[in-house]
Amino acid sequence: MVRTAKVRWRVEHDYRELRDGLGLDHFEGRNCLGRHRHVTLTSLAQVFCTVLRLDPKAPVPA
Repeated sequence: MVRTAKVRWRVEHDYRELRDGLGLDHFEGRNCLGRHRHVTLTSLAQVFCTVLRLDPKAPVPA
């Protein structure tokens, strides 16, 4: 049960980061293809940020 709660918190945190920090909710296009591209690019940006955050050799921002 605790594991499920932690996973839910992580999903909510990632969605908040996608929406607020990376601009997932900024799309104002009219077609499905543009929305798909926007979601794909923001998801890739979120994966990139997560990999940088988890890399032990990455420089720490000042």
